[in-house]
Amino acid sequence: MKQFLLFISALLLSLPSAFGHVGSSGVLFQGQAGDYRVLVSVQPPDVIPGTAQITVYVESGRVSNMYARPIYFSSGDEGAPSPDELLPVDAQKNQYQGIVWLMEGGSSSVQIDLDGTQGKAELIVPIAAVSTAERDMPAGLGWTLSALGLLLVVLMVTIIGASVSDGLLRPGQQLSAKQRRKRLINMGIAFGVCVLILYGGSSWWDSWASDYKQYLYKPLQAKASIIQEDGQWIFEFKADTASLRANNRKNALNYLIPDHGKLMHLFLVRVPGLDAFAHLHPERADSTTFRAFLPALPAGKYLAYGDIVHYSGFTETITDTIDIPAAPASSLLQKRTDPEDTYVVTDPLNNPKNIPLDENVVICGQPGTKTKLKDGSYVIWEGKASQTFEAGKPYSLRFEVFAPDGTPAELQSYLGMPGHAAIVRSDGSVYIHLHPVGTYAMAAELTLKNRIADTSRTYQRAAAAVFRDSIDRQIAFLKTLSTEDRETYLMKEMGMSSGQTDDSQHTAAMNHGSSLSFPYAFPKAGSYRIFLQIKRNGTILTGVFDAKVIDSTTF
Repeated sequence: MKQFLLFISALLLSLPSAFGHVGSSGVLFQGQAGDYRVLVSVQPPDVIPGTAQITVYVESGRVSNMYARPIYFSSGDEGAPSPDELLPVDAQKNQYQGIVWLMEGGSSSVQIDLDGTQGKAELIVPIAAVSTAERDMPAGLGWTLSALGLLLVVLMVTIIGASVSDGLLRPGQQLSAKQRRKRLINMGIAFGVCVLILYGGSSWWDSWASDYKQYLYKPLQAKASIIQEDGQWIFEFKADTASLRANNRKNALNYLIPDHGKLMHLFLVRVPGLDAFAHLHPERADSTTFRAFLPALPAGKYLAYGDIVHYSGFTETITDTIDIPAAPASSLLQKRTDPEDTYVVTDPLNNPKNIPLDENVVICGQPGTKTKLKDGSYVIWEGKASQTFEAGKPYSLRFEVFAPDGTPAELQSYLGMPGHAAIVRSDGSVYIHLHPVGTYAMAAELTLKNRIADTSRTYQRAAAAVFRDSIDRQIAFLKTLSTEDRETYLMKEMGMSSGQTDDSQHTAAMNHGSSLSFPYAFPKAGSYRIFLQIKRNGTILTGVFDAKVIDSTTF
């Protein structure tokens, strides 16, 4: 057990892809582009500049032409390049593929234009593209280039030597001792010049590579801890200011924007069983510190994932591990930072056993089976009970919710969405916060659409103190609203309201009824746990499901 926990801690600290999620590269979008229903996959490169791979599945409607182009937050629509065509790869499935070049790192979006039987349409897919890797030259290519370089040096030295000696000879004449000496001297000079050129090129390349390392994405580092105040345990997430300064991001946390009305979404998952889960919304105590009242979670080692969104739409997940000690329930006042804070206890992953049942305990479900929720309603995850999933393949994870009497349940908006889901791999190396519209943050989509509407080529950001104050006032305003009014406000802001135009990208997710569908591609084989969260009759309900993922080459 101790070795496992040490491995988990080291794994979380070493993950290079902790922006917006952990271990799940790329973005999936599921929704409407005009009258076309589409599933879009965007796989950004891990080296910038680089190419993003785009795949579009047109699920309804027939498309004749499709184009895509990147739009960077820094330069907006006016500074965007011309679009590239996406070509059909499977006419029967109406599937299109192509690439776009990403020349800038950071927050950006891919604009996709479609034209077909239902007319023209457009959609925007947010992406975060940063350099997270270095490319090593293949050994074979390196030796080949070295041999060619050596050959060029020999040829150059030989040609220069011949030009200062042989060119002066008449047919049949031999070089004199003076001419041979002159030839050798000039060949030596030529060789020295070649060495200097090679040394200068090598130094330039090493300098460029060193500069590149400075721009490699480094996740924000934070320290999780538990403090006790007035008989209540408080979870504290404090960013490492030294890390911020080292990454030239000392003001980064002053430029956060709310996602679903919250500055941070914090998920706590107990390891190794993934049998305790909390979804909290810490409040900002200062520019680097977030705090939330801790619910009565069972003692143990927990993975902490804190999702934040920057003003540019760039999303990050701050990770850490924390030990939550045992304490008598009577010693805790059980306060909540936010009315949407919730937690649940369930049976351990791949190790079902009897557990104490109370109002916060649910039993984990499988595809194709009924999974009971704590209010007596239940969820059916569509699929066969023995279903396995292939790594890297996009799926629509579909859930149907029923009331205790078996009728379709009436779901309420929860943080402006029909539902949420968090997916965690057994070793913590994969984590993602999902919505029915895709794998990206809704705030990122909103801010990028606003940036595209802005015709200025350069974004002028406000002073840190001014920006932070404006966001704090927005958060304070949301707290003054009733739950119903706040949900209405958030739904409208994120394009989920019934008052949106018919070409809303989220029409399909808005008309959910009692069904929910989450697009996702499991990144690698292993055991996963899905925490589904919905709201009905004013109560937030959490269903827990297990998924088995195999390599795509496994049969």
